[in-house]
Amino acid sequence: MNSIPNDDLSAAAEALGPDITALRRAIHSDPELGLETPRTMAKVREALANLPLEWREGTKTTGQVAILKGGKGAGRRVLLRGDMDALPMGEETGLDFASTIPGRMHACGHDSHTAMLAGAVRLLADRAGDIAGEVMFMFQPGEEGFGGARMMIEDGLLDPAPEAAFAYHIIPNAPHGLFVCREGALMAASDAIEIVVTGRGGHASMPHSAADPLPVACEIVTALQAMVTRRFDAADPVVVTVTQFRASNADNVIAERCVLRGTIRTLSDATRERVHAACRDLVTGIASAHGMKAEFIVQQGFPVTANDPRAVQLAREVATDRFGSASWYDLPDPLMTAEDFSYVLQKVPGAMLLLGVAAPDADWAKAPGLHSPHMHIDEAVLPRGSAMLAALALRVLETGLPTT
Repeated sequence: MNSIPNDDLSAAAEALGPDITALRRAIHSDPELGLETPRTMAKVREALANLPLEWREGTKTTGQVAILKGGKGAGRRVLLRGDMDALPMGEETGLDFASTIPGRMHACGHDSHTAMLAGAVRLLADRAGDIAGEVMFMFQPGEEGFGGARMMIEDGLLDPAPEAAFAYHIIPNAPHGLFVCREGALMAASDAIEIVVTGRGGHASMPHSAADPLPVACEIVTALQAMVTRRFDAADPVVVTVTQFRASNADNVIAERCVLRGTIRTLSDATRERVHAACRDLVTGIASAHGMKAEFIVQQGFPVTANDPRAVQLAREVATDRFGSASWYDLPDPLMTAEDFSYVLQKVPGAMLLLGVAAPDADWAKAPGLHSPHMHIDEAVLPRGSAMLAALALRVLETGLPTT
């Protein structure tokens, strides 16, 4: 059992609540994109100034890892992660602390992840004298498609590897303060695809004199959907979604090329390879049947976010011990979203937890979801999130991951 009483850690987190909220709002109003988040990192460093932390920096991102060494000497090592980047989209929440930068918004909750992690740093720093081992705090940019976690790993910032790693993702349309998780695959692998169908351009009034790639591209879109439902087991989900369709820029021109873009989501490496091969065969085959050529291009993205069963068991025990059995929900099925914490979980056993941040009296099922310009959270959840992160770290340092 954790040596820190439940009420002590939770009360300390609640006392830090105004500071956690203030940091979240400062980050929210000043969003940064991609791998370069220096202003966000500066806000974190200022919030954690004068704490006994060792800071590490890499060369590929502006992310940093803070290390807290326990006063009781050598022991286990655990990692907690928070991501810092925003999305390239406008905000329509009307909040007093809404984004001050047009076309940028923390619509995925990374501002809250970072603020809760900073709160956990302070909670654990206050207890450093009672800790044996080390806690690594990973402040990571570039989660939104850039692979910042992979780059920080390549920079050696997670070496030597910790024994366990944990991270959050908030869910605005889930009950207030609920921790959600599952063993094994939590989120999918994500790949970007581009399909280029090449025909022969011409005048729209004389399609017989051209080789119009547009109807061929339309046939490909329809065939992709049928392929998924007819060639892949529904028990091992596959998603193929075409999101962009571009051809001519004029109403009287048959384009030479039609370009499609989209995404593939899968939950296993074997299925991922099969889907790529099947899509390529389908795309080139349909184009060839119409006397045209087509390319199928895959840009591999994040791998499957796979939670270690031992880490999930530990998190479940910590959550129910500290916040009651109603605070935990075992997710029955994986989500087809993707996360670059998956790179950390390839290197270190651990788990990503989802945290419900809807207001207690809200109809959470109808709340604006992630990536919505109206997405907002109930900030009263933030201290609970910090307390849970701190408790997870303490449990790992004291007992390690369960053996069964």
